[in-house]
Amino acid sequence: MPKTAVGLFENADLVDDVIREIECLGFPRKEVRTLTEPATFEVTGVMSFPRLDFEGDSIRALTRIGATNAESQAYLEGLRRGGALVFATGSDDRVEGAAGIMNRHGAVEIKKTTGPEPQLPGVVRESMTPSGDGPVQAGRIREPGSGASFFSW
Repeated sequence: MPKTAVGLFENADLVDDVIREIECLGFPRKEVRTLTEPATFEVTGVMSFPRLDFEGDSIRALTRIGATNAESQAYLEGLRRGGALVFATGSDDRVEGAAGIMNRHGAVEIKKTTGPEPQLPGVVRESMTPSGDGPVQAGRIREPGSGASFFSW
């Protein structure tokens, strides 16, 4: 089963150094990938929604490797803020080594938070269909330095 380490970096300029160090572990270049949000989104037609396409493709790629929807949304928010993602796929030992490199370079931790549904002022709940009594889960970006996550798929 493939295993992937994913690191979110607030400073996209760090990514080249991270990639070089990961490749020194013996990762083939095709197994180390990066993802950043494009500076501009080219419109290709009347029904073109390039930002939405990018975000949808990014979420699908993350969930395909095992990230939850909340984690995927948190990673996407990091990309929106100008960050970059680094992916390293391989054997357990190599992936753990890649995660260590990501963490030394300040990979940002994604924290899952749960809690009751927020009570928004001015929202009339009697006319709304209940969405369930379960907790709401969302991804939050935390401190840099210990954030590489592992996904098996």
